[in-house]
Amino acid sequence: MMSEIKIQHESDGKRGSFFLEEGGRRAAEMVYVMAGPKKMIIEHTEVDESLKGQGIGGKLLDELVGFVRKEEIKVIPLCPFAKAMFQKKEELRDVLN
Repeated sequence: MMSEIKIQHESDGKRGSFFLEEGGRRAAEMVYVMAGPKKMIIEHTEVDESLKGQGIGGKLLDELVGFVRKEEIKVIPLCPFAKAMFQKKEELRDVLN
């Protein structure tokens, strides 16, 4: 069990991801592409088998939502996982496009 989950963010201005590194490799990531200056499409989410069931995908999404709220970006979740999470968690829906 990981003591502290440190989600990182990288972006080249057009594409980016929120990710978790474990032992020098990406164990989980949520990848997005910008569809305009204030519009983000969540493309896909991948979580390593070893991390399944620990709510890591949800943590990636929480980080992403925190970021887009600050930047006033609207989100289009094409990723089935992200879409399902937005359906489940009403408190995140304010960021939807």
